[in-house]
Amino acid sequence: MRASRALAVTATAFAAIGLTAPMAAATNGPVSVSVNPQSVHQGATLKVTARGCGHGGKVWSNAFPTTELSGGDGTNYATAHIRHNTTPGHYHLSVKCSDNDRIATHKFTVLAGNGAQGGLGGSLGPNSTEMQIGGGLVAAAAVGGAVFLVRRRRTSHAAF
Repeated sequence: MRASRALAVTATAFAAIGLTAPMAAATNGPVSVSVNPQSVHQGATLKVTARGCGHGGKVWSNAFPTTELSGGDGTNYATAHIRHNTTPGHYHLSVKCSDNDRIATHKFTVLAGNGAQGGLGGSLGPNSTEMQIGGGLVAAAAVGGAVFLVRRRRTSHAAF
């Protein structure tokens, strides 16, 4: 009789552990959401990091299209591309795991996109005025160098 009670208690304990294991494996939702950089220019890339999404998820905001969050047991990542026409200012992003209904949010700032003013990139050659100025500068440098060498020779011969 005692053996059957011990067996029943053991079976009940194993059943309780077996039923709670799937709940322990489920995630509690996204936690520790962070962005890098905190302030980003229009058209740039924003890296989102979150923990707690074992099967991945999604990240969305008004500043960028919905992006997939990587899956995995540890840290989850997403790369969001800020739209070029996003109005500069403060924004929130939301993170939702695919296996949980909880949503976590985080703030970030979009800065005005001040791209480099690179000009035409050398696609146009110099005009005739620029060529004449450049030629005059080269000629002046040549004459100045020749005068310097001639004077140097005269002073070196006088010393002997």
